[in-house]
Amino acid sequence: MSRLLLALLLLILCNGTALSQDFNQITDDGAYTPAGQDMRNRRDTLNNNNKEIPKGLKVWTVDERFGDRMAAVPDTSSHMFMNTIFTSGMRGEYNTTGNLGAPRINRIFIDRDMTEQFIFTQPYDYFITPVDKFLFTNTLSPITNISYNECGDKTNGEDHLKALFGVNAGKELGMGFKFDYIYGRGYYQNQSTSHFNYSMYASYLGERYNAHLLMSTNHEKVAENGGITDDRYITHPEMFEDDFRENEIPVVLERNWNRNDNQHIFFSHRYNVGFSRKVKMTEDEIKARKFAIEAKKENDAEKEKDKARKKAKRDGKKFDEDDFDNQRTFSGRPDDAIIAGDEPTVVADDKKNRISVSGKTVLDSLSIAENKVAEDTSWMKNEYVPVTSFIHTLKVDNYRRIYQAYETPENYYANKYFDGIGRAAGDSIYDKTRHYSIKNTFAIALLEGFNKWAKAGLKAFATSELRHFTIADVNDGLAKYSEHNVSVGGQLSKTQGSLLHYNVTGETWVAGEDAGQVKIDAAADLNFKLFNDTVRLAARAYFYRLNPTFYHRHFHSKHLWWDNTDLDNEIRSHIEGVFSLKRTRTRLRVAIDELKNYTYLAQSYNITDDFGRTGNNVAVNQCGDNISLLTLQLEQDFRLGPLNWENQITYQKSSKAEILPVPDVNVYSNLYLRFKIARVLKVDLGADVRYFTKYYAPDYSPAIGQYTVQDNGENNIKLGGYPIVNVYANMHLKQTRFFVMMSHVNAGEGEAFLTPHYPINTMVFRFGLSWNFFN
Repeated sequence: MSRLLLALLLLILCNGTALSQDFNQITDDGAYTPAGQDMRNRRDTLNNNNKEIPKGLKVWTVDERFGDRMAAVPDTSSHMFMNTIFTSGMRGEYNTTGNLGAPRINRIFIDRDMTEQFIFTQPYDYFITPVDKFLFTNTLSPITNISYNECGDKTNGEDHLKALFGVNAGKELGMGFKFDYIYGRGYYQNQSTSHFNYSMYASYLGERYNAHLLMSTNHEKVAENGGITDDRYITHPEMFEDDFRENEIPVVLERNWNRNDNQHIFFSHRYNVGFSRKVKMTEDEIKARKFAIEAKKENDAEKEKDKARKKAKRDGKKFDEDDFDNQRTFSGRPDDAIIAGDEPTVVADDKKNRISVSGKTVLDSLSIAENKVAEDTSWMKNEYVPVTSFIHTLKVDNYRRIYQAYETPENYYANKYFDGIGRAAGDSIYDKTRHYSIKNTFAIALLEGFNKWAKAGLKAFATSELRHFTIADVNDGLAKYSEHNVSVGGQLSKTQGSLLHYNVTGETWVAGEDAGQVKIDAAADLNFKLFNDTVRLAARAYFYRLNPTFYHRHFHSKHLWWDNTDLDNEIRSHIEGVFSLKRTRTRLRVAIDELKNYTYLAQSYNITDDFGRTGNNVAVNQCGDNISLLTLQLEQDFRLGPLNWENQITYQKSSKAEILPVPDVNVYSNLYLRFKIARVLKVDLGADVRYFTKYYAPDYSPAIGQYTVQDNGENNIKLGGYPIVNVYANMHLKQTRFFVMMSHVNAGEGEAFLTPHYPINTMVFRFGLSWNFFN
């Protein structure tokens, strides 16, 4: 596969002029926006009949509760493309166990997603795309994107292949699919990953009826090695007589796997009740309409010419193209035909303006007047204005998780709750749990903007959710739990205009296991001009009182077991403000979090004299005290000619670092030169670094596939204080993005860990490619 992709890259370089880079936009009613280019000169060079291929793409995300559309930007930028391949995130803000597609957790606490019911798939959010982040498409012609990146070889390398396809059947109906495959063999023993995703989507955007459908299936398989036995293989390799390669360093576990299989269906639709009115087209819509009219005229002219040419051939005459064009010009068919006579004059009247004509020009001038009226109204369009929407959203999720181990070190676990039979007999482990949920939401929305007084939209909704769980029980039995919840709520929002936007949503649970839960979310932004700059002030706040998730309350396996029926509701409050200046490229973010009854996982174990692990245990703890967290984040970018320097610095302070550990300082910095080669090849040539101060980083438990707080007392270890530097060349040629990179160029100089006992890869050469096709 590597040779094939290199051949494709050479083909791109040799034939770059045949490709196009533009992802032009489609207006709200589906019209094409030429983006300053004359589409009449764009022809399909691969088609003998020079058939025109229009190129235009619009993407959006969908609100999971109401199905509201939110404009998004397609991933076509070459900037930072090289960092999209890392499980550790665009700016290295995630801790991982080291391999591509490995479990991860965000070091920036306020950027972590809220804990979901099925906790086992959340560490794979690099691979699993939630509904509210999935991109739906509307495209003028079928579009395909192929992305691929790799490193290493058949023994230790990483491969990531992604394919996207989108097509429209008319202006209203769009559909497509996404295929995503990750295979990370792993540079250390027993850490391979294999992930597969296939998603299909469709959208219908009619005047009165809108619908979105998303169906996906995911499979995640991860080999667990429990970390290396002795960190000194990385921190002090000189202490060992032998020079160990990465795949020769001893690890704790072998023949252990975590497997997750999950399927999802999301369907949201609405019926709009409103009225029709005529409105003026925008300039872009007029350009698109004129372009369509001119294209039709050219097509009709070509048809007439071809018909005349065939007739001349049948009659045995010579076809004179110039004579045909002249005859057609003076025949009165084109819009620019010459009309003889005097220009009409306009005479004022009390009731209306009338055109006064006389003599031979009467008929012609009347024709001109009629044409003028027709021209004035031809650039109006019918617009259907929805006033009220009736909304229904269905979400179905099905999960299965298996932890399977054929070999477990002696005394590795502190407890054993049953012996097991079949695949779980003896020292083998076959822990299995299943969960499915069915959620229906019904809402009525009074939409904003249908008249000048409707400055905000108002929604009321009710949600019914059925949850079912299956976990292990003694003697290889099964324990089943069913939970049914009903919640109600409302939303007040303003999304139109450019000055002020806001959104307030409240929800409370009135029946079921989660009765008494409360969620209130609020967000607002203000945009205005100041000293020739665009200032944006944004604020976000929430208050949650939540029942801990099912797997925090109940979990049964061969070696881990808890039933926490006395956990209190977790209370979280968050206030955040963002100040940004577009001209100076500055963004300041300030946030304060307060947590009470914070619920978390804690892991403890012993490290033996021969660096084995014994007495491993995971427990659910809850802190009844208040925990405060302050977050300050500054983003500041600089530019001097071709030199660019981008920075993000985050400061965090937790009042209880032993329970909620975060690094005090987290830094990302990117320094690069931006230039062009031969006026067509855009290049970003530079290096970036990610760094965080030392702290008690979350540990990782293979038995439950989750990140945990370290609970080893004096044996807790700190990680951090080590920069990770990458050097790269990021390029963009027409429709293609590609990069070459040497990651972790400073390997061998310190403690290269993001998770206790899980080292990151040493220096690796990487290559990536993303290619767009319109056909």
